[in-house]
Amino acid sequence: MSSTANANFITQVTQLADCVGQTPLVRLQRLPAQEEVTDSTQLLAKLEGNNPAGSVKDRPAFNMIYQAEQRGDIKPGDMLIEATSGNTGIALAMVAAMRGYPITLLMPTNSTQERKDAMAAYGAVLIEVDEGMEAARDMALQMQADGKGIVLDQFNNPDNSQAHYLTTGPELWQQTGGKITHFISSMGTTGTITGVSQYLKEQNPDIQIIGLQPDEEASIAGIRRWPAAYMPGIYNADLVDEVMDVDQKIAEVYMRKLAKLEGIFAGVSSGAAAWAAVQVAKANPDAVIAFIVCDRGDRYLSTGLYNVNDADDSASD
Repeated sequence: MSSTANANFITQVTQLADCVGQTPLVRLQRLPAQEEVTDSTQLLAKLEGNNPAGSVKDRPAFNMIYQAEQRGDIKPGDMLIEATSGNTGIALAMVAAMRGYPITLLMPTNSTQERKDAMAAYGAVLIEVDEGMEAARDMALQMQADGKGIVLDQFNNPDNSQAHYLTTGPELWQQTGGKITHFISSMGTTGTITGVSQYLKEQNPDIQIIGLQPDEEASIAGIRRWPAAYMPGIYNADLVDEVMDVDQKIAEVYMRKLAKLEGIFAGVSSGAAAWAAVQVAKANPDAVIAFIVCDRGDRYLSTGLYNVNDADDSASD
């Protein structure tokens, strides 16, 4: 390689932290036609699986650690603790490795093996909790009380939603040229929908914000129907215009439709968002509807959710 070529290469090198965010927003091509959505309506998917650790949670994971450093709340070498169902844990494990923190993650036993393996690959210590996510959150706080580390607390930490106010919201506004009319997001910690809504409604208060939660019978990774006592403190109901309940089977069907019709390989919560986008599109001709594709589908292969034939999916529509 010549010295000139080598110099050009070096100027393109960046830090991993600079790769968080600026994800593509792509227009769905075939699913809208199959669902008889009018051509004038745009369904736009925000591909958050393009983040370095593979999910939308890279944004708050980096911001929570970075802001805590800026305030002096943590310093490299401190033990971090967090309860997670998967994606936040993977993202935090990546950022912790990047910035020099040991981290202990508490997660429900029923989380997918791919998620557990990814956390371990980054060097995180895993504690599996049989009793579910609420128990994992309680255990993390007890460990902090016992002096075993510092809980970042994604559920009550305003740095979570701030990440989306500072990045995801502005990206959506810019990528749509300010023409976005509806935003759809699954709700887990509620950081994404809270931060994005705050930004978008500052630009145009008429933009409709739709949140998704599982129905009473559903169990969808990344989406929660929180008991009142565990509702995330960062959630602001005034920023959400509508909350839609999602059927688990329908979310799984639309997850597979995204892959087979659009080439978007994503998880179940993204299928839920695609389904909701279609429903909103049918009721709102000429709308510009953006939804979050939270992560990549390779985190769900061990569940067998992709091993379903088209006839079964058609029967579920």
